[in-house]
Amino acid sequence: MIDAFELQTALDGLLQPQMFKDYCPNGLQVEGRREVRTLVSGVTASLALIEAAVAESADAILVHHGLFWRGYDGRVTGWMRKRLGLLIEHNINLYAYHLPMDAHPELGNNAQLGRQVGLAVREGASARFGEQGLGWMGQPGPGQTFSTAAQLAVHVEHVLKRPVTLVGPAQEAIKNIAWCTGGAQGYFEAAIAAGADAFLTGEISEPQAHLARECGVAFLACGHHATERFGAPAVGAYVSRQFGLSHRFIDIDNPA
Repeated sequence: MIDAFELQTALDGLLQPQMFKDYCPNGLQVEGRREVRTLVSGVTASLALIEAAVAESADAILVHHGLFWRGYDGRVTGWMRKRLGLLIEHNINLYAYHLPMDAHPELGNNAQLGRQVGLAVREGASARFGEQGLGWMGQPGPGQTFSTAAQLAVHVEHVLKRPVTLVGPAQEAIKNIAWCTGGAQGYFEAAIAAGADAFLTGEISEPQAHLARECGVAFLACGHHATERFGAPAVGAYVSRQFGLSHRFIDIDNPA
């Protein structure tokens, strides 16, 4: 058991939200009961996840995508009323960490995705690129057999269990692989400038298809949700072991 505010302090100490310029408030977004014994983690604070947490008798939920974002008008109506109302009704704490959960060097989404795919992170300052150093750079890890973007796409499809959209050179040899989970398609030019042969992220927008073909760098769109499924359970498991909490990761499927 841990006090809810002590859990926030522990999460803040682990994820260092003060180091990031973000699009949302990081930390405790909705206050619930003071004593936390059961923690549920998930990718997004959707109604389905909150309902599943209620069924688990959770005292707290830890997510990557919380309820509040820059540009929302603040009215508690519709879907927001349903989600927030259920949290308050069941006295559940909601903790959300966006960029800090992407960036943690061991437990974050990028670190965990690289581990799942079998990518070895480059040493030194050149291991990071893009805004706030959120993009990662590396090579195929020991024992990995993918040497082209087409082979990497097949491998990632197997790991993430979802289709991958590959644009750009499919059969040319790749050595330097850049990645950044979620909606990081805007980092593609920075990845190219950093020397990437292939860039792996969650989504692709119209401009990146042309850049991939014109610059000769493969772009792999692997799913926003799919690439960000690993940070929340890793962080949740870590703090649960630290404080003796019951923890369960609940994956609410999302095709995006």
